[in-house]
Amino acid sequence: MREKRLEMSETSFLMSQSFLEIPYTAKNLSETSITERIFRAEDAYFYAVGWFKKDKLQLIAFQAYGTDSHFYARGRALEDENIDLSEKGFFNLITNTWKRFETDEVKNTSIEVTLSDGRVLSGKTDKNGYYRIDESITNLRPLTNEEGWLSYEISYSDVELRHEIQNENRFPGELLIPSKTAKFGIISDIDDTILHTGVVSSLKWRVIFNTFFKSAEKRIPLEGAADFYHLLHNGKSGNEANPIFYVSHSPWNLYRYLELFLTGNNFPKGPILLRSFSDFRKRNHEKPQKQTEVLNILKTYPDLPFILIGDSGEKDADIYIEIAEAYPKQIAAIYLRSVNHRRKMQRIRDLIENHKTTPMLVVEKSEDAIVHAKIHGFI
Repeated sequence: MREKRLEMSETSFLMSQSFLEIPYTAKNLSETSITERIFRAEDAYFYAVGWFKKDKLQLIAFQAYGTDSHFYARGRALEDENIDLSEKGFFNLITNTWKRFETDEVKNTSIEVTLSDGRVLSGKTDKNGYYRIDESITNLRPLTNEEGWLSYEISYSDVELRHEIQNENRFPGELLIPSKTAKFGIISDIDDTILHTGVVSSLKWRVIFNTFFKSAEKRIPLEGAADFYHLLHNGKSGNEANPIFYVSHSPWNLYRYLELFLTGNNFPKGPILLRSFSDFRKRNHEKPQKQTEVLNILKTYPDLPFILIGDSGEKDADIYIEIAEAYPKQIAAIYLRSVNHRRKMQRIRDLIENHKTTPMLVVEKSEDAIVHAKIHGFI
């Protein structure tokens, strides 16, 4: 596949830069170089003998959020690598891990979203295969269910695509518009908040091992987290349908992996907000992607208070305190799950002692947060 050889995917390039020394790339060669002619001849030969097979195309719709007058959809157009996250065995795990990151993007191609009432919205993928459809459109709430989820279909609209497309070119997507019964929202970190990753470990290989060498089904959630989140989702009345948003520093390549973990461990359904690899190259003075996502949610729902949940190991405390001081009327409480790190915990206690704007609690176990939430009338 000439495009694969001459233009490395964004993910493959980043991985290769980390582990290999690349003195030159084929992209540096001229358009009429001998190397490229060889690639062209080789591809033609593969087509002739039937060895070359194109993967089918797919569209992965990330669960997103919006309002009655704001449709916002994100996702990615990819060739299907036949990733089966339910496959057992170490070899299958390694193979699927590689496939999640060695992606073949469908770049700069037209797509369209069809709503259940027949309205159609158009968009286009970028150079990395990502799409973002951000439209002002009225009367979206009548299209939602009792939990606030709006279902739609997304498809390729480029008639010149030469690949076969899966699912008869009809892919499902969902958008969350918080129910009118919601009293507050919940924004939760994932890493070491509901899923043990070892991100605070001085041995960072634990993060790599837990993420890449353990299946989603074998990852164990922190005890009591799912039950606590269901209590928050249901609220004090038991039927509030309070929206939950999951944020993480993980790349979008892990979207399905994290979705499977959350579903398999009975966490309430909610948008999973990750980041692209380009966000890893942000300069130090720019706000972290996680912080940007939280701020976007607050601005989208200015009349809805929020509970922020994170851990005490990395930057959650600093980010949440900064947000609470900027939006004091919107942050109802902050919960930080305690991590086993004495120096970090002392720093967090000092931060909490100096923060008076919002109720803030470091929890050793989920029962601590449940007691606090009952006292404050959240559940």
